[in-house]
Amino acid sequence: MASRAASKNDKCEALFDFAGASKEDLPFKKGDILSIVSMTEDPNWWLVKNSKGRQGMIPANYVELVKSGGKLGRSQTLTRDEKGNVTPMPWFHGKITRDQAEELLQPRSDGLFMIRESTNYPGDYTLCVCFADNVDHYRIQTIDGNLTIDEEVFFKDLDEMIAHYRGDSDGLCHHLVKALPQKGGKEQIDKKKFTTGGWELDAKHLTREQMLGAGQFGEVFEGTYKGTKVAVKTLKEVTDEAVHEFLAEADVMTKMKHPNLVLLIGVCTQADPVMIVSEFMALGCMLDFLRSRGRGVITGAVQLGFVKNIAEAMMYLEGEGYVHRDLAARNILLSADQIAKVADFGLAKDSRLGQADLGKLPIKWTAPEALRQKVSTSKSDVWSYGVTMWEIYSFGRAPYPRMSQKEVVEKVATGFRMEKPESCPKDLYDKVTKWCWEIDAKNRPTFKQLCDKLKKFTVAP
Repeated sequence: MASRAASKNDKCEALFDFAGASKEDLPFKKGDILSIVSMTEDPNWWLVKNSKGRQGMIPANYVELVKSGGKLGRSQTLTRDEKGNVTPMPWFHGKITRDQAEELLQPRSDGLFMIRESTNYPGDYTLCVCFADNVDHYRIQTIDGNLTIDEEVFFKDLDEMIAHYRGDSDGLCHHLVKALPQKGGKEQIDKKKFTTGGWELDAKHLTREQMLGAGQFGEVFEGTYKGTKVAVKTLKEVTDEAVHEFLAEADVMTKMKHPNLVLLIGVCTQADPVMIVSEFMALGCMLDFLRSRGRGVITGAVQLGFVKNIAEAMMYLEGEGYVHRDLAARNILLSADQIAKVADFGLAKDSRLGQADLGKLPIKWTAPEALRQKVSTSKSDVWSYGVTMWEIYSFGRAPYPRMSQKEVVEKVATGFRMEKPESCPKDLYDKVTKWCWEIDAKNRPTFKQLCDKLKKFTVAP
């Protein structure tokens, strides 16, 4: 993702082609290796040079850092944290007491374990391990930025520590065998990992200005971070549920790197209120843009551009194993040059987890099987993409006009589909939009297939 661990002389590999938009930019092709000359005040842009020594500016989210021995990417057997990501930890139970931990560790099989925040030493952790029907508690200290139990073996993070003690007890009562999952299935997110991953920002460099919008848990403001214009999402109500959902969204964003996804700059978890800072999208919400500009400004070429941008972003999420679950025009933002970027990852989930919360799903955008079976997949995102296409070509009109949510659920199940918007090319509607709305999810395209299909469509500006 962006420039979290990047520094001068680091190497980076291009993930996408970049043609450049000005003479200061350095064009490159996917796969090119570039050297970082310097960071800039804008965390979204780096000054780099290519193999021929030519220098220029590049967008940070078009490249991936390279480390000696290989790319810091999914092709390597590296932990997420080496990429600066923050991962949910099923074995981390947050701030609970010693007695609560022992009560939870049942039945006590040898090697069953959990990690909690230390109650006696605030800021440290405690590893709790079962052996012979007892629970031993080991203080995990942080010394010179590394973690240790015995001050002999040191680890860069908890993941590395757990991997070590899974293979060898090395002084513990028993080697680690099985993690006790978080009660209720909600994985906790340790705020400290935002700091170790390099995502924690100093709030004193951040200013908030006019409000841009509001959501379930927070409000979004235009702001400035170290002289760069940014978007600042704040947490309104500090409840356990709100904090978990808010940090879960930031967690997902640390894993995402694509030019058609809104770029995370960082988080302020130590501030009041808690804040997520992301790139500023000058044209704002695509839904508002569609409704306010209308046909006089928004050409067929612009609409098709939006459609292709969103499909590219969703193909990336599909490849990464993530389901967005709330794809809609209201959750697409537009840059100053009318590039559409998918945003709002509040409902995004690893597709292997899949389970949906019907109370939060937007009925008119949600696939029938997701409503019926309470499971979301990439194919249910494809259905939502079809509805989003309909919104784009109807200039932001609400889908299923004059129909209640109950009517939509009943009629869609029996074959009803929205008609083609007037501005949508018939071929595009028949071959793409309707394909997304196949009742059997197996018959819907993947986003890769959609992107391939969309390449065949062109519209004169």
